[in-house]
Order: sequence, then structure tokens, then C-alpha cells
Amino acid sequence: MIKPRYIFLAIASCFLVSLSSCNGGTPTTESTQPPAITQTTETVTHSGHSSKAKININTAILSELDKFEAKLGVPALSNKIQANRPYGSPEDLVSKKVITQEQFDQIKDLVSVQEVELTGEAKDVDYMTKMGLMKGHLFVAKELLDKDQPKQAEPHIGHPVEEIYIDVEEQLNERQVKEFKTTLVSLQDLVKSSPKSAKVQTDFTASEQSVDGAIAALPEAQRTKPGFVLQVVNGLLDAANSEYGAAIANGKVAEAIEYQDSRGFVIYADELYKGIGTQVSQSNPEAHKAIETSFTELKKVWPSVIPPAQPVKTPPEVTQLIKTIELNSQKVIDQSSTQAQS
Repeated sequence: MIKPRYIFLAIASCFLVSLSSCNGGTPTTESTQPPAITQTTETVTHSGHSSKAKININTAILSELDKFEAKLGVPALSNKIQANRPYGSPEDLVSKKVITQEQFDQIKDLVSVQEVELTGEAKDVDYMTKMGLMKGHLFVAKELLDKDQPKQAEPHIGHPVEEIYIDVEEQLNERQVKEFKTTLVSLQDLVKSSPKSAKVQTDFTASEQSVDGAIAALPEAQRTKPGFVLQVVNGLLDAANSEYGAAIANGKVAEAIEYQDSRGFVIYADELYKGIGTQVSQSNPEAHKAIETSFTELKKVWPSVIPPAQPVKTPPEVTQLIKTIELNSQKVIDQSSTQAQS
């Protein structure tokens, strides 16, 4: 696991909505203001195409980072930027040897590492994405327990507690969600000490119900709104892409945990999309077909929770499928935004 990534990934999908209209992304009928995001370290203007919106290299999803890749002509630059997060300053792109100084000079006016204070829908997307990460971890943990692999299941039960809960705890309190860290820790301890205990199933069900309860703190109307759900899906897929890239080395699955993490995130992202698929197919059938087809291919990458001897697809191939979903998701998000303003 690459812990800092959880801090940033959900913000990225929120930012894409505002950035795409100014940065040459998916065309829209008009420029829109960012959805209730207060920027705390610098101001980014979105008044029109005359000003260049900056791209936050700590939070932008792959299809946004592609703008740097296209401008500089550097293959797989998006993945390299993502893999070297977090950045303390734009110049870290050079100090971390992601790009050269000469290349940085060409894009420095477009690069940002600003911190943001989330409010409104952006904050809800961040919250739901983190709950989705928990769901993905627990999904693969359950699969591994069912296969009598408690040692492999153990870290996937631990990650929600160790890496995610602390990051979302303030929001849980704000939303008056009953504390469930204790439930997750209890399950983790039980799997470590008595994996054969019948109580494991009971505690696991309690953990899943706790996460589902936290998700239910969001209004149902929001949880079923395509524009909202697609931002969450993009955040989950970005995390999956990062984990899968970390799992593969020298043409083999070198890190089983990262492979399994990415599997869980993709499966839950697909589950979320299925919940809104009918709505998307009615509003934008072309985008729906592209998203659905890409998900079908993407899920083939993880034939089982136990890693295959040889990867089904390379990280660049997985990245391309995820970018296709992101770009077509953005078409639906832009369409929804335009309709809401009209």
C-alpha cells in the first residue's frame, strides 16, 4: 500500500469537473465554477479560456495528468507523476527525477500542489470514495477468508483501520456515524489469533454493516446521482491503477497485496456503476457503452483473488482502460452539470 495516495485521490475526481472546461478536456457548452471547493494556498481562476487553470499533481486523476504527457511527449508520464506522490512543491517533479528541468520549465505555469478545503459535493465525494476503498479491502479479505487464507486476508482487514479510518474520522463524526473503528480492530485481532473461529463470520458481517451504515449517512438521492457516483468511481479506479502498477514488476505479479487491493477497488467501482448504468444509458448511450465495455475488459485482469502466474494485462493496458472510463465519465458529468445550470 502507498498510504499518502489515500489522502489525495478523492479530491482529484472532484477537481476534474472544474479543470476540464478550462484545460482542453472534454468539451462543454460553458465554463463552470468548481463545486464548493475552498482553496487555501493559492487562487486558481476559472473565469474563461483566457486563463490557464493549474493541475494539482497531488490530486489530479490520470486523464488530467495526460495533459502534461501530451505537452511534453513523454510516454507514461501520467503514471510516473502518480507513483511519486506526494509533492511538497511543483519543483519536486525535477528533484524526484520525474521530468527534467527543461521539461519542467515548459509546464511550470500549469503545475500546482495547492491544498484544498473540501465542502459541499466535493467533500461528499471524498467521503464516499474513502468508504468505497474500505468496501474494496473488505471484499478481497472476505474472498481470502473463504479460500482459507487468513494470513493473506489480514492486511486487507487492517488497511481500513490503519490507512483510511483516521483520514475520514472527522467526517464520520460530523455526519453522526456511530464509531466502528473498534469493530474493525476486533475483526483484525480475531483473524490474527483465531482465524478458524465461528465468530470471524459474525464480526466480518458487523464490519461490513458498519461501512454500509456510514455510506448511508449520505442522502440516497445523492448516492444514486450519476454525476456524483461517477466521480467516486473515478477516484476508486485511480487508486486501483496505482495499486496495480505497484503490483507488477518484470512481467510478473510481484506484490500480491497490491494486486488484491486493485481487484477490490475495481469490483466495487463496477458495482457502483451498475447502480447508475441505466440512467447513464438513457442520457448518454455512447458514453455508457464505452464505460461498460471497458469495465468488462478491466475485470478480466483479476481472474481470481489469488494472483495468476502471469499478469493478464500490463499496467499501461490497465491504465488505458481506466482512462477510457474516466474520459467517458467526464462526458456524463459535464452533461449533468450543464443540464443542472439550464
